[in-house]
Amino acid sequence: MDNQIELAIKIALDAWHSEITRMDKLFNELTDEQLRNEVSAGRNTGTYLLGHLTAVHDALFPLLGIGEKLYPELENPFIKNPDNSGLEVPPVKDLRSYWKLVNEKLSERINKFTIAE
Repeated sequence: MDNQIELAIKIALDAWHSEITRMDKLFNELTDEQLRNEVSAGRNTGTYLLGHLTAVHDALFPLLGIGEKLYPELENPFIKNPDNSGLEVPPVKDLRSYWKLVNEKLSERINKFTIAE
């Protein structure tokens, strides 16, 4: 039974890391100007999506009991409010670094989990 649980955990973590890698690649390929554009007419901007995903991943720290949010200030503009709400948001350059740091720290802590946890 433990082998099945270990395999399921490995599959889930591998999928998580794979998706983070895909998003890293996408965010790195897009210029700041491209991220400021809507992904399609009437939709969110790339900047908002980057901020939203960063804020959601950041919220996993307290949810999983592995620490406090690194950037709690992202919750209001990127989770509680829609894109183009008029709220001040960090520059794209900062959001890129937040995304990277949040996911690095999250991966570090998740990879330390034991089967029992």
